[in-house]
Amino acid sequence: MDGVTRGTLRIYLGAAPGAGQTVAMLDEAHRRHSRGSDVVVGLVETHGRRRTAAQLEGLEVLPRREVTHGGVTLTGLDVEAVLARRPEVVVVDELAHTNAPGSEHPARWQDVDELLAAGIHVLSTVDIQHLESLGDLVRQMAGTEHRETVPDAVVRGADRIELVVTTPEAQREPALLRPEDRVGEGLRRYRAEHHVDHVRGTRERVVVALTGGAEGETLIRRAARVAQRSGGDLLAVHVLASDGLTGASPTALRAQRELVESLGGSNHQVVGDDVPAALLEFARSVDATRLVLGTSRRSRWARALRSGIGAQVIADSGDIDVHIVTHSAAGSRGWRLPPLTGSLTPRRRWLGLTVALAGVVVVTVACLAAGAAVSLSVVLLAFLLLVLAVALVGGLWPAVAAAVLGGLAENWFFVAPTGQLDVHQADDVVALVGGLIVAVTVATVVDRSARRATVAARSQAETAMLASLSRSVLAGDRGLPRLLEQIREAFGLTTVEMVERTPDGDRVVGACGQTGGGAPGDSVEDVTVTDSLVLRLTGRCLPASDRRVLVAFAEQAAVALQQGRLAAQAAEADRLAAGNSMRTALLAAVSHDLRTPLAGIKAAASALRSDDLDLDDADRAELEATIDESADRLTDLIDNLLDMSRLQAGVVSPALSPSDVPAVVDHALRGLDGGDLARIERDWPDDLPPVPADPGLLERVVANLVSNALRHAPTGPVTVTAGALDDRLELRVVDRGPGVPPADRARVFAPFQRLGDAPAGQGVGLGLAVARGLTEAMDGTLTAEDTPGGGLTMVVALRAAAVPTPSGPVAAP
Repeated sequence: MDGVTRGTLRIYLGAAPGAGQTVAMLDEAHRRHSRGSDVVVGLVETHGRRRTAAQLEGLEVLPRREVTHGGVTLTGLDVEAVLARRPEVVVVDELAHTNAPGSEHPARWQDVDELLAAGIHVLSTVDIQHLESLGDLVRQMAGTEHRETVPDAVVRGADRIELVVTTPEAQREPALLRPEDRVGEGLRRYRAEHHVDHVRGTRERVVVALTGGAEGETLIRRAARVAQRSGGDLLAVHVLASDGLTGASPTALRAQRELVESLGGSNHQVVGDDVPAALLEFARSVDATRLVLGTSRRSRWARALRSGIGAQVIADSGDIDVHIVTHSAAGSRGWRLPPLTGSLTPRRRWLGLTVALAGVVVVTVACLAAGAAVSLSVVLLAFLLLVLAVALVGGLWPAVAAAVLGGLAENWFFVAPTGQLDVHQADDVVALVGGLIVAVTVATVVDRSARRATVAARSQAETAMLASLSRSVLAGDRGLPRLLEQIREAFGLTTVEMVERTPDGDRVVGACGQTGGGAPGDSVEDVTVTDSLVLRLTGRCLPASDRRVLVAFAEQAAVALQQGRLAAQAAEADRLAAGNSMRTALLAAVSHDLRTPLAGIKAAASALRSDDLDLDDADRAELEATIDESADRLTDLIDNLLDMSRLQAGVVSPALSPSDVPAVVDHALRGLDGGDLARIERDWPDDLPPVPADPGLLERVVANLVSNALRHAPTGPVTVTAGALDDRLELRVVDRGPGVPPADRARVFAPFQRLGDAPAGQGVGLGLAVARGLTEAMDGTLTAEDTPGGGLTMVVALRAAAVPTPSGPVAAP
């Protein structure tokens, strides 16, 4: 409803049924009714309590809506009746109640939201046990479970919460949490409104790790309470193996993600075989302050043999607080071997296995061929070197295979009695165990070296990429679209969008990639950049190791967006300032120079038409000359204004053709009177070459320059010279007036600028500006120089090159 102010919501929060929240709500309704407010009761459940029923007396109670379902008639809030009645305040009990099947909204809080949107103030009640995030805590404390819940965001969005705590101590603590959260929210609003930045501490960001197991709901609710107590953000993350396989139930994960969203959190998924490292990398990439994990589901024997994910996370967490939450599924999973993963590629492992098989055969055949010349110690050394080589090539498992096969071959072929697998001496056991130890040791070193080499190469690439990106952003040579394209290419995504969140909804401010989103199987994830900017990624699921760089890219993209907006604002401000300055100068100049000739024409015409004046022929001729001169000045003024408007609009299209400069100059001087024409001196060689120019525009340039010289040098000659110099032709208009100081020469070409020696009424300062604009339109230049001995020389330089084919409209002079 556009233009309707949203109503306010006041919630009476009780710790248990019967705490008195309904009575307190009705007391407030009576107080408002006594003050003259239009209050009606939309729905109140008395549950047979006489005191509650008595509170309804004196208040208008609207009829309930009846719904028949399964042969049973159910009643509920009649939203349409409330909207038709349109009271100022409506009382709606039990905000978390579920509506009857067939109702417009599944839950009563959605009915209330519709009433608030219509501008109606609402009084309502909620039991603490019905809050979505506190369901498991209430179940543990009170031993009860409730299916009817209200999202925490609805309660947090209330304009006022009244706490009613006449309740058993078992539920007093969770009830007190809600007003505490409201106080924190009020403090944050105050800091934001008053721009208070120097406050100790930072915003809490709580990350909860999801596995899709039975403990997920408990972890989510616990993490949500931690985030809400501190006024922070809730983020849920699931680590997916790099091969795309997972033991988690998709249905369970989907339900857990829906629960996270209902609690106001966001869902994320990362790829990583090292789960503790992936969790910590993600937590650090989002600046998390707390990480919530469930205690291991493995048995005690399994945990004794190998530390679990929780222990590894705690050891490497640094300044991130780790919360280990117990749950009913703890210790229920049997023991199993941990996966052995490394940094070697599958190709190297297969190559190592091939070398192991072939090497055992080669060493055995070679030693048998040597016969008695090769002792048993040499054979053992040969197999040990083979194990070492295989470990260097293929890592752990191929090296173990080489050690076992080599030991068996050595025992079968070279240890007496040969031809059977018998171990008669301790040396044989030592040889086999020693080979295995060498295999494991060397393979571990190789794997760690490969891992560190990979990390180092990636870090180097990330550093170089971010350094280049930062330089580009600071230099301003990459806009937001280019940065988004680089993000898409660097991370192999389908689509990357920069989304700005506004009160009117999300707005895409930059995008690259496929239009219309990605393929049906692509994942879509939002990465928060600032409070109002989100980077929306479509495509593959990114591993945790990519997120640190991605966040840096996103921040640079936000900087680029801000730079672009600031540049646009600065350009717009410059344009407005220039336009305002030009309008001011135009009004100042035209207000006088346009009025003066008009006044002369008006006065002369009035005198000629007057019957009271006895004018002779000389008087009439003088008045007619005044009209003619004033009209010429008006014509020049209007022509210059039109020329300047065309130049600023960029619509001047010169028709270049071979132009004879002396002929153009002669034509430009025809408009001068006899006295001014007598002051003009011309000087150019007879073999002056033609120049590519628009004759009409060049004539206007010459006329303006000569007129300006005559005006500012009232005595003495004005010389027009021309001559060829290298690949250009220079036309000079030389006067011997007062000249222009070097510091003011740039100003003489600005529109509506007249220097201090220019008399009022001698033009609006457009002549030189128009002359330069027309010259540059013909690919020439107009500059000012000192005249030797005093004065000013205007130099028009035009190219003396091949003339292009005329095209476009011919600009009128």
